[in-house]
Amino acid sequence: MSEFKLPTETVELPSKGLLYPENSELSKGTVEIKYMTAKEEDILTNQSYIKDGVVLDKLLKSVVISEINFDDLLIGDKNALMIATRILGYGSKYNFEYNGEQEEIDLSLLENKKLEEELFQNRTNEFSYTLPFSKNEITFKILTHKDEKMITREIEGLKKINKNNVPELTTRLKYIITSIEGKRDTKDIRNFIDNYLLAKDSRSLREYIRQIQPDVDLTFFPNDSENRSSIPISVNFFWPDA
Repeated sequence: MSEFKLPTETVELPSKGLLYPENSELSKGTVEIKYMTAKEEDILTNQSYIKDGVVLDKLLKSVVISEINFDDLLIGDKNALMIATRILGYGSKYNFEYNGEQEEIDLSLLENKKLEEELFQNRTNEFSYTLPFSKNEITFKILTHKDEKMITREIEGLKKINKNNVPELTTRLKYIITSIEGKRDTKDIRNFIDNYLLAKDSRSLREYIRQIQPDVDLTFFPNDSENRSSIPISVNFFWPDA
């Protein structure tokens, strides 16, 4: 009896694999994924996964064929896999509501952001930056799937202490910034972010990271608008019948 055939596609990563070690499967800059099956639909409707907030991670791990370390995935590369999975599972047309109006975009037309490859030559996920107002020299990293899990875990812990005052922005920055004026001790970094990081410097750093980080361009032109807006990833992105 011949084996059943299961179609697959190759997804180009926004990072082009440049931020992964050469011995990593991700350094190839592409990941092979399979088309969604009924098994993946079971994952999408698993109430336990939905409640725990892990349903999309379970889905992506199920469709990825390449032998990758999922924790190493940069968030932008993970976004590319998510979009490709949606297209292969339910098609490229995505309908959503924006400012009270119905919008439809073709996900297959989304492009990866232009990559400043000169910044990614040494395959090291660490970059230098001078905070423009305080002039402090810092280094920072682009977040990975593992980082996001750790951030989520810490924020959930903080909510249990005081659910009305959760410092989500500074918590995230504590995982992004890797050194301050050459100091790499976690205690020094957290102290700086909590007590010395100027709001103007924080905004400037976040904008710089947004500009250089590999990702899919998740923006569109709303009806009758000349300005781009972020595409809302709503419940019907993977549940089009919701």
